[in-house]
Amino acid sequence: MTNYGNNSNGNLRERQRSIAIFVITLLFPIIAWALDIATHNLPMSPKGVAMAHAQSPSLWLIDLVPFITSLAIWAVSRWSKSTIGSLREEIEQRDQDINKNAMFAKQIGEGNYNTDFKVDGDDDILGHSLLLMRDNLINNQKKDAEQSWISQGKEEISDILRMHNDLNALAYEVLVKLIKYINIIQGALYLYDDQTQTLHNLSTYAYDRRKYLNQEFRLGEGLIGQCAYEKEFIYRTEIPEGYATITSGILGNQKPQSILLMPLITDEKLEGVLEFASIEKSIPELTIRFLREVGEIIARTIFNLRVNQKTEKLLREAQQMTQELRENEEELRQNAEEMRATHEELEHSNIELETKMKEVENAQKRLHSLLENASEIISIYNSERELSFISPSVSKILGYTPQEMMNGKDMERLTRRGETDFNNLFDNLLKNPRISASIQYTFMKKDGEKIFIEVIGRNLIDDPAINGIIFNMRDITESKRAEKEERMRSKMQSLSENSVEMIMRVNTSGQFFYANPMVDKYLGISSKVLINQHTTALEHIPSLADFIKEAIKSIKTNKEKTTSEITFTSKEMGDVIMHITAIPEFNENELETILLVGHDVTEAKRIEMEIHEKNQKITESINYAHRIQTAILPNNKLIRQHLPKSFIFYHPRDVVSGDFPWFFVKDDNIYIAVVDCTGHGVPGALLSFIGYFTLNNVVDHDASYTAAQVLDNLHAGVRTTLTQDRPDADARDGMDVAFCKINLKQKKLQYAGAHRPLLLLRNNEILEYKGNRKAIGGIPHPKKAEELFENHEVDIEQGDKIFFFSDGLVDQTGGEDKRKFSIQRVRELLLSHSQDNMQELNDLFAKEFFDFKGELKQVDDVLLIGIEF
Repeated sequence: MTNYGNNSNGNLRERQRSIAIFVITLLFPIIAWALDIATHNLPMSPKGVAMAHAQSPSLWLIDLVPFITSLAIWAVSRWSKSTIGSLREEIEQRDQDINKNAMFAKQIGEGNYNTDFKVDGDDDILGHSLLLMRDNLINNQKKDAEQSWISQGKEEISDILRMHNDLNALAYEVLVKLIKYINIIQGALYLYDDQTQTLHNLSTYAYDRRKYLNQEFRLGEGLIGQCAYEKEFIYRTEIPEGYATITSGILGNQKPQSILLMPLITDEKLEGVLEFASIEKSIPELTIRFLREVGEIIARTIFNLRVNQKTEKLLREAQQMTQELRENEEELRQNAEEMRATHEELEHSNIELETKMKEVENAQKRLHSLLENASEIISIYNSERELSFISPSVSKILGYTPQEMMNGKDMERLTRRGETDFNNLFDNLLKNPRISASIQYTFMKKDGEKIFIEVIGRNLIDDPAINGIIFNMRDITESKRAEKEERMRSKMQSLSENSVEMIMRVNTSGQFFYANPMVDKYLGISSKVLINQHTTALEHIPSLADFIKEAIKSIKTNKEKTTSEITFTSKEMGDVIMHITAIPEFNENELETILLVGHDVTEAKRIEMEIHEKNQKITESINYAHRIQTAILPNNKLIRQHLPKSFIFYHPRDVVSGDFPWFFVKDDNIYIAVVDCTGHGVPGALLSFIGYFTLNNVVDHDASYTAAQVLDNLHAGVRTTLTQDRPDADARDGMDVAFCKINLKQKKLQYAGAHRPLLLLRNNEILEYKGNRKAIGGIPHPKKAEELFENHEVDIEQGDKIFFFSDGLVDQTGGEDKRKFSIQRVRELLLSHSQDNMQELNDLFAKEFFDFKGELKQVDDVLLIGIEF
């Protein structure tokens, strides 16, 4: 109402202001005309006004000013009116907004949060603030309601937990309360057993009925075990097929749409798992939060109940034990008196028993000492051939402990024949009780020594003291050796009597005990006369007498045989050269006699001298051939005149060689080759001469020949020289060749090979040019046409290095595994020393070859040529 009154007064004042402006606007021109008439002294009439304007035309302009001013004032007045109206409407709108906001604030204050309220525009800050305040109040109210719901549920569960001391009843009541409180159809509680690490079903409730299920899950098994293992709740809305029977064990009439598994944990210790299933598609977050909070309370209560149950159980057991102790105390007191009397009797009996035990112990020690130091081994086997006893003397005789023998060494160390003989003896004793039988066999001691054992067995299975087959074993090695020596002496006696060698036996003082019939033939003394005489009987042969004396002296000192060659003159045999050996003979490690064996080497010495003379002549011939071969072959100095950066590594296996370097210069062409003839030594050297002169003739004949054409002509020339081109030819000798034709002006290299490659080292890479797979010479194949040698042309670049060699280098065996030197090793050496100069490479290959060969024999002649451009 107040607003409407204010609006009416405002309109009245506005109309009055407009009338005043209009009146002023009319008065302005009248006053102006009156001033004009008074100024010009004209009559106050329209005519007077007209005359005034006629006299002063500018008065028209002056007359218009009041009109213009009045119009301006009127326009301003109208604009002010419009502006004031707009401001009035804005104020009225704000008054309406304030009234509306005040009413909304009143509704909020009365708790009516659902009142409809809209804010017009973004300028109503108070309206927006009130809306925000209402939303915050609604959220706070919701949170308070949720927290109140959780608190109420926790309080109700706590009341149930305080009411029960029995775990089964508590589990059921808690489960029922939880299911009804959170509006879930099914639930189960599983208790965790820390000792077995399993969870067993304590209580199950579904569809308002108690279920009796006996289920158990291992830690980590199924969803129940997984929840317990991870100690985190599991919430699923996608239920696995067969979950109720396979994983959860919850049986219901309708398949759940969502499940929640909540671990019961207190102080980070697992006490059990709660399982819930709902037919709704989801379980509210508030329910999950409530179960997480209440789960800790349930877990703590379960833990306390378990501790209380254990304490009660221990208390009952302690009370029961106390009662039993009281009941037995009197009986113990009575028994103590009886025990005191019995103890006195026992002490007296113990004294007597100790005396008897001492006697038995001494007897056992005597028996053990006798058995341990006995020269025989006593063993007992049961009927199953199992060793049940063996005397301790086995350690001294065989080296094995009794336990080792009983673990199988008694049979493991026998030979096959010995094992067979022992089994036959055992079978025989089983068939014939009380009858002794014996065998002999070889046994290997622990230190590896073989000895002979004699075994005497007797079947005493019927004797309760023995209850087995008893064996007495003794070492008969020495007696066997004595028998063998006796047999050997007899055999030696027979052999020496018929031997062509002179045999005598003397003692350490030089007295002869034996001499065979050959003494008569060589020394001119009867063997019967020489026996029992001393070395003085041989004074007519001083060289033999001196040898015998020196041999006795040496053998006494060194205990080793000695040999020598003596020369003497025999009446029957003439001049004799005899190789004589003095052999010591021992008896129980003491030098007893010395056996003298003389072998006539007169004829062998004569033949040896003849062979020596012939060998000397052959060696002289070979050395002469070596000088000839060396004279015609090129050397490093000659080659370096034309190829300054080059080397030849040349090492024949014998004095003369089948491998040879070949060098020839004609016009601007330089020819150089490695030739490897069949064989080595003298045969190879002879073949090398054929190759050398044939190459000279071919190259000197025509300088236009390519490297391949040179080898073709050499191939034909060798076959013609060795008559290998005839039908009846049988000489298959030939040669392998690596041949180069070099023109330094044109910077061209031609290469052809017979079984031999050429290696080009360029820019740290190796290029290989392989030769043809055929040799120079040899018998041609009757049904297969031969191919010509292939010619390889190479443009020479600055720094190129070429290498070609015979097979003696790569076929040499050596190293730890006795393998071949191999072309691969040559490649690796060149690549790893690609920056070395030719002299360094020469030294490198020489060192590598001889280090690789070591002490092994050289298998073939070795030739390697290297050239750097």
